[in-house]
Amino acid sequence: MAITASMVKELRERTGAGMMDCKKALTATEGNMDAAIDFLREKGLSKAAKKASRVAAEGLVDIYVDEASKVAAMVEVNCETDFVANTDEYWNLVRSISKHIAENKPADLDALKNQTFGDTGKNVGEIVTEAIAKIGEKIDIRRFTVYAYGDDTIGQYIHMGGKIGALVELEGGDAEVAKDVAMHIAAANPSYLDRTQVPQAELDHEKEVLSEQARNEGKPEKIIEKMVQGRIQKFYKEICLVDQEFIKDPDKSITALLKGHSAKAKKFARYQLGEGIEKKKEDFAAEVASFVK
Repeated sequence: MAITASMVKELRERTGAGMMDCKKALTATEGNMDAAIDFLREKGLSKAAKKASRVAAEGLVDIYVDEASKVAAMVEVNCETDFVANTDEYWNLVRSISKHIAENKPADLDALKNQTFGDTGKNVGEIVTEAIAKIGEKIDIRRFTVYAYGDDTIGQYIHMGGKIGALVELEGGDAEVAKDVAMHIAAANPSYLDRTQVPQAELDHEKEVLSEQARNEGKPEKIIEKMVQGRIQKFYKEICLVDQEFIKDPDKSITALLKGHSAKAKKFARYQLGEGIEKKKEDFAAEVASFVK
């Protein structure tokens, strides 16, 4: 398989490794991007521990908490341009959708789009279609999370005016610590709540990569297993919320923070606007030339 410059560029962006090392890794793995990332990690050349999601879609992440009914909802609604996302009209649309979700608790996206929207006599899907016609851009409700938290404590945090949203439910605690944990989730981007949630396949894969990395460092086989166990603890600290160092006080883990407030984390959700969506790159000059022709 021919290794293209764009493949090398993507691998470099995802790992932080040098251009020549990226080309060598892609050549060795016959263009397999995930295998090339592992190759670089095993050689100790990758500066990024985790794959970065490509973030390109515009829109807003919003959170609405209905304190009377003890329900919180977080939603991501995408549009095509940042210009539209920054308008009051768009913000009001997204806020009305997050409020509707909290009040009606739909089971999934299909159920949401078929629910009657307030007293309009129209369903949510029709309201979005009308907004598309009025605003002139594609608008899509991408995903949502609903927490009916009852006697628990809810924490919420929106970063950069709707670019990142985090929602966390705690057993015990208070509003202040819940907000701190939500802010931490937005910044630290944990993948799992605790170690029990890490899939065995992911753990086994990480151990294989770490073992090969240690061999390439020239470590003897008899101490590799012990080294891997030590590095796995660091791996847990990177991906598990309760094991992470609290961003506002790195000397304290999230577990210690929560314990100090008689609280326990039950679940969380984090949305980063457009993660995983690859937006078509526009060539404005070419578009104008095409239009003129």
